[in-house]
Amino acid sequence: MLVGSAAVGASLCLPARAATASPLTPYERRVAETAVAQRNRMMGQLWQKDFVGIADFALPSWRPRMHLVSMESGTVRSFLLSHGKGSDLEHDGWLKQFSDQPGSEATSRGAFRTDEWYTGKYGISLRLTGLDPDNATALERHIVIHPAWYAEADMIPKWGKLGRSSGCFALGQRDYADTLTSLYGGRLLFADRIGEA
Repeated sequence: MLVGSAAVGASLCLPARAATASPLTPYERRVAETAVAQRNRMMGQLWQKDFVGIADFALPSWRPRMHLVSMESGTVRSFLLSHGKGSDLEHDGWLKQFSDQPGSEATSRGAFRTDEWYTGKYGISLRLTGLDPDNATALERHIVIHPAWYAEADMIPKWGKLGRSSGCFALGQRDYADTLTSLYGGRLLFADRIGEA
């Protein structure tokens, strides 16, 4: 579910020029600033730097929380995103904890680099390499970005929330196609609690 796009302020990623009013909401600006800061922090470990994915697990699963930030065109696009079972044992739609422990089925926080795609249980999926201590076992745990039926928007009117993954970043099919196109091939995905305030 594409919920909108807005220009990222010129001051975030483009050469300095005359100040203009930003169309970003305060939350979108926070997301964009996080994208720039994390891209700069991980610059030497990325192969491509034109897009950054930000997964904000301060928001519940019924709200768009996977954000694609373009460093070149200055847009933010947002999608629904599932989290891991081990991060939400009550299955109420809120991520309670992060874990990188094998077998935890939890979502991990930190910076990930997207690697090659492959065909798996959910079709074409995108491997992730963890770049921080909090997600160092991502490859070992088979944490990937993939499409899933339980991450489709029609889950929300039925259940009030999305289904849960085994720790992977799961999106609806249409949103996944857009995410794959934007993030594959050595780009950054950063996951944490960012929040609106």
